[in-house]
Amino acid sequence: MDIGGAGGGRGTRTARERLVVIGGDAAGMSAASQARRMRGPDELEIVAFERGDFTSYSACGIPYWIGGDVPDRDALIARTPEEHRSRGIDVRMRTEVTEIDVAAGRVRARDLDSGRETWTSYDKLVIATGARPVCPDMPGSGAPGVHGVQTLGDGELLLGSLAAADGGRDGRRAVVVGAGYIGVEMAEALIKRGYEVTVVNRGAEPMATLDPDMGRLVREGMEGLGITVVGGAEVTKVLTGDDGRVRAVATDDAEYPADVVVLGIGVRPETTLARAAGLPLGAYGGLLTDRAMRVRGQENIWAGGDCVEVLDLVSGQQRYVPLGTHANKHGQVIGTNAGGGYATFPGVVGTAVSKVCDLEIARTGLREKDARRVGLRFETVVVESTSRAGYYPGASPMTVKMLAERRTGRLLGVQIVGREGAAKRVDVAAVALTAGLTVEQMTALDLGYAPPFSPVWDPVLVAARKAAAKVRAGTP
Repeated sequence: MDIGGAGGGRGTRTARERLVVIGGDAAGMSAASQARRMRGPDELEIVAFERGDFTSYSACGIPYWIGGDVPDRDALIARTPEEHRSRGIDVRMRTEVTEIDVAAGRVRARDLDSGRETWTSYDKLVIATGARPVCPDMPGSGAPGVHGVQTLGDGELLLGSLAAADGGRDGRRAVVVGAGYIGVEMAEALIKRGYEVTVVNRGAEPMATLDPDMGRLVREGMEGLGITVVGGAEVTKVLTGDDGRVRAVATDDAEYPADVVVLGIGVRPETTLARAAGLPLGAYGGLLTDRAMRVRGQENIWAGGDCVEVLDLVSGQQRYVPLGTHANKHGQVIGTNAGGGYATFPGVVGTAVSKVCDLEIARTGLREKDARRVGLRFETVVVESTSRAGYYPGASPMTVKMLAERRTGRLLGVQIVGREGAAKRVDVAAVALTAGLTVEQMTALDLGYAPPFSPVWDPVLVAARKAAAKVRAGTP
């Protein structure tokens, strides 16, 4: 075996195949686990490299751990390194892959504690390097009290800063930079911890994954919760006090005091290794794969999770949609194929949900600017409805926006903002998009009804009826 050797190649291998996995979270370990189910240890050796301290955890749950909804860090860990090892997967923690040698079929890895480097050959390779947070290049961004929230380790550091800032006093202040999913979820977490929260966002409205008119509803809802939302502003520097810790952030026009700053600007695919290895990348910087999640042009290299681009089933173009749901599905497909079976990942429609306290936010499909970018002409409708029959206790308002293709009436996208019971209604629209339904066809969907759950006409179907009427009226 050439693990640990200084340059061993395929020629020194035994008959047993080796699968090497780079990345120990959702996509990587799902792939490793599925491949192990397909083939036993006598047929397939599996080696997984993870540069961090944890495997198979929910990064999506970090804001809820910070906010106290999740009791502790370990509740977010689905499977530990020891559990993976007990299933015949050789997990190497705190070991960073620094090079992929495609021609020789090997990877070079460095032990982060000892600094020792080794080459490991592979017959099959899985790249699941995830995403890296967008970090602003500005003075003070590395000061104590400034945090990203990409990993469990990031969460632990943030909790430490919050504990230091608490100090048993009132008037604690936090600034969240960015108002995407992570930004709004962290705003909620900090509100729950008793902080005065200011969200500074480059866009005019929060949630750029929505159209601006729906983003405005999110802003109004956040402001109603006591969150200060500053739109159309870019943080240019982090200001520090005499102790070196953060004391404020500055834009071109103002300063916003802060005991803690959380960066929620977004992520980009982590494809540094892939780029250096000459593997194909798309317009968003993510790896390009076929339907089997095999890297284009490579027979024995697969990639999945937040480092890849995926097919948008609505627009027909490649998109970058970093979500844990996709990563786990990618891993299942990759593991099946690497294990000798056959599976494909057809693509996505871009479904996502989030919340800020009791304000729920959902979207699927295309926004107006997405549709315009791919040359689609469309009609839009916006409807106001309620989560339950209006006379039933607890009914809450929601707003549904729907896009339908002009003339054909094909559903293109849905956005929903409301209170309890709003967000998961987007799943109906996600199924309709996947099936290629028209808004006319949607009006006949046999959805469940009872006053505690919905009005007679579900809000999504009300929007579909109005969209279908608008399409008919505009058809010559």
